Amino acid sequence: MNDEEFGELFSKLTTFKKNPHHPLVWIVGEPEIGKNVYIGGMSEINANDAKVVIGDNCDIASFVSINCADSHKKCIGILQKTERRDIVIENNVFIGSHSVIKGGACIGHHSVVAAGTIVDGVDIPPYSLIIGNPMKVKAGYYSKLIKKK
Repeated sequence: MNDEEFGELFSKLTTFKKNPHHPLVWIVGEPEIGKNVYIGGMSEINANDAKVVIGDNCDIASFVSINCADSHKKCIGILQKTERRDIVIENNVFIGSHSVIKGGACIGHHSVVAAGTIVDGVDIPPYSLIIGNPMKVKAGYYSKLIKKK
């Protein structure tokens, strides 16, 4: 069975729509995904009832969660419904394996999210390096390297 056949069968047997990325990428809702975007297998993009935008030329590794929803306050009885916040990932962003991008995040262009990082729902400037949990943002980290070219 090739990837095309697997993607068709997977879509038929689950609630996930067939997508142009890896057949084991779960896409929920209608995210806006730019041109020349790679999304690795076992990654999730949840844009259900929120706007999720992924710019052009992004590379999203395997096992990445881009999730607009946060249900912890609903679960413990503080809110009546799941919170959902928009996510924007600008052009030319790399997101490393096993990272989580939470609702409210806006990642500036030409930034790198290191593997295993949990990105909180904040604005991150372009050319940044984002690392760790809790995350640390090295704003402009890559702009210095690009200028040396």
